Amino acid sequence: MRVSFYTLGCKVNQNESGAMAQLFEANGYTVVSAGEEADVYIVNSCTVTNFGDQKSRKWLRRAKRENPGAVTVLTGCYPQAFPKEAAEIAEADVVTGSGSRRVLPELVRKVLDGEEERVVDIRPHEKGERFEELPIERFAEHTRAFVKVEDGCNRRCAYCVIPRARGPVRSRSEESILQELRHLADAGYREVVLSGISLPSYGQDTGTGLAELLEHASQVEGIERIRLGSLDPDMLSDEDIARMAALPKLCPQFHLSLQSGSSKTLRAMRRPYTADQYAEVAAKLRAAFGEENTSLTTDVIVGFPGETEEDFLDSMAFVKAQRFLKVHVFPYSRRAGTPAFDFPGQLPEHEKEARSHRMTQAVEEVRAQVAAGMEGRRTSVLLETPLSANTFTGYTKQYLPVVVCAPGHASGDIVEVTLGKWDGQRCHAEPAAD
Repeated sequence: MRVSFYTLGCKVNQNESGAMAQLFEANGYTVVSAGEEADVYIVNSCTVTNFGDQKSRKWLRRAKRENPGAVTVLTGCYPQAFPKEAAEIAEADVVTGSGSRRVLPELVRKVLDGEEERVVDIRPHEKGERFEELPIERFAEHTRAFVKVEDGCNRRCAYCVIPRARGPVRSRSEESILQELRHLADAGYREVVLSGISLPSYGQDTGTGLAELLEHASQVEGIERIRLGSLDPDMLSDEDIARMAALPKLCPQFHLSLQSGSSKTLRAMRRPYTADQYAEVAAKLRAAFGEENTSLTTDVIVGFPGETEEDFLDSMAFVKAQRFLKVHVFPYSRRAGTPAFDFPGQLPEHEKEARSHRMTQAVEEVRAQVAAGMEGRRTSVLLETPLSANTFTGYTKQYLPVVVCAPGHASGDIVEVTLGKWDGQRCHAEPAAD
């Protein structure tokens, strides 16, 4: 039997698809790439925007149309957040939510064997539920490993449906995380990325915390670099920052969630910080890890209901002043099931798109300036591909400009490089000395 996965959304979704793929392999399936002929087609959905739901439905329709005898599966955040709507999608033979994925191979088997004509098994999130263990032993397309340590979110941001889709905060046990890190180290992985839906919330339900987890993770032999997923600024205390800065294995690249540089818009979004408070936390991170060593990336939403031109300009000025190395800019997507859906002052789509373009252009100009200022700097990188030419040029995952280094290194090696001259499109530099 062959199974194919189509994954939408965040790194956590990608991690979970990898874990589900290994569950199916353990049950005798062969995992094939999306688009290849298969007996089972699985959509691991994202429901952050209506567009994500549309893509899930479109993919299911196509899979069923082109492979009428195959079993099609819809799982993930979309059916969890909107179970009635998802259950009515006729092209899905199996519909499950964002929990109990360990039973998915069994549900598929029932349909394949004719035991059930169709299965809808969407279990609501409950207070006090446990973290669902879905460890991964290997990552076929990456030289770094992604480790999910937390699920769920207790916040109620006005634009976000994720708490409805993911449920309350659930932390994975530290023992389980460290065991997986040791297995990954034995398998040759030297860098890991800790991920979660609300990563700084790790330990809120167990009495521990993210800083403590990082301290213990740093003691795992063989793991040389640790990265973090998205962080909320108000959840990083001075003590947390100090403890994190004391860990040499922690890479000082932080995705610090912003959403808007306008304090007025942040209040409307129900984000629990102001622009000034965000800037204070960003400054503390740069001071603790070293201004030259620290890079920050973020997300920004433009065109939120009620955002005036003045609010937008305030947000853009703030974002430019922070000198982020990368900014993911999103036009506000009106999402059913969220408070902001009914907010007054909804902006027309063309205005949201125009503001998105203006913000993107502004942040890309800043990124080019920041990148150009890194010319000649020495740093270490994890190689995605082996080096065979006399020189190597490429982008880094941290959105640094480009790197060049001596050949003769294998994929997965951590090597010292020199950052090249950046002209906005490519680099020009000599190989770094060994």
